[in-house]
Amino acid sequence: MKIGIFGTGSWASALAQVLVDNKHDVFLYGNCQNQIDEINLKHANTTYFKDVVLDEKIKATNTIKEVIDFAELLLLVVPTHAVKIVLDDINKFLNRPLVFVNAAKGFDPETNLRMSQIIRKVIPKEKITAVVSLLGPSHAEEVIKRRLTLIASVSKKKKAAKLVQNLFSNDYFRVYLLQDEVGAEYATAMKNAIALGAGIIDGLGLGDNAKAALITRGLNEMVKFGAHFHAKEKTYLGLTGIGDLVVTCGSKHSRNYQAGYQIGLENSAINVLKVKNITIEGIRTTKVIYEISKQQNIDLPIISALYRVLFENAKPNEVINLLMKRSLKEEK
Repeated sequence: MKIGIFGTGSWASALAQVLVDNKHDVFLYGNCQNQIDEINLKHANTTYFKDVVLDEKIKATNTIKEVIDFAELLLLVVPTHAVKIVLDDINKFLNRPLVFVNAAKGFDPETNLRMSQIIRKVIPKEKITAVVSLLGPSHAEEVIKRRLTLIASVSKKKKAAKLVQNLFSNDYFRVYLLQDEVGAEYATAMKNAIALGAGIIDGLGLGDNAKAALITRGLNEMVKFGAHFHAKEKTYLGLTGIGDLVVTCGSKHSRNYQAGYQIGLENSAINVLKVKNITIEGIRTTKVIYEISKQQNIDLPIISALYRVLFENAKPNEVINLLMKRSLKEEK
């Protein structure tokens, strides 16, 4: 199959490698000419992978129309703040219905919509065969080296989810089917915020007990938030829930965890926000979830605490002290 991939970053490159390993044809679109030239001429993407040789069948271009004319399916692998921009550009050239597959985790910065929602909002329904999300615990740095990875193909349309499952699955990359679009998208977005918290705990040197508690109670808040929007609790026990949460809350590859760790070390978010406000999805996610929870009257103490640290200049150690002094209650 011919897959047009929008993005030339780490995850785009890793997914392109999976598809080429599976004997599919890929064509990447990017806006960084140096990366495009490096992919085409040197079969490398050293911005993200220093010692990885990409398959020579992986090609890239800076021309959107080339990719659209080539593709039988479109794979979106750009940061959430860029998804709508890319969709607007795609819409100018798309003249037939295609399956859209999203691999970003988070929210549109202007509307707070989930990624599947923004695709359906921007692209006319007559140009969409189906919307699928490819989500789960998956660091590009490991996938590019063909290390064992399990994720989920998520769609309201089971036939489309099955198509994507078959496209990507092989002996090192296993894909499961999931139809709980709401639960999967909220879970994989919200875990980025919890990962910031896990990094803060480690940066403050509070120990494994504290981090285990943060992850556990964070998962509880994820479930509570999703349930409010009719997500299935079972989703949060799967790859897009606890799976993605675990891999993001302690890995050296997790930008959210690393940002949180720096915040903990400095006992302040000021310096991290100066340089990483756009690139760290958990920062934006915290704001979105906090605002929605207030509108919907959903009690999320950890998210509220993170919001205070990130957007009200509260000191993490003081916020944690207040969390520990909350009224005692049953665990539920």
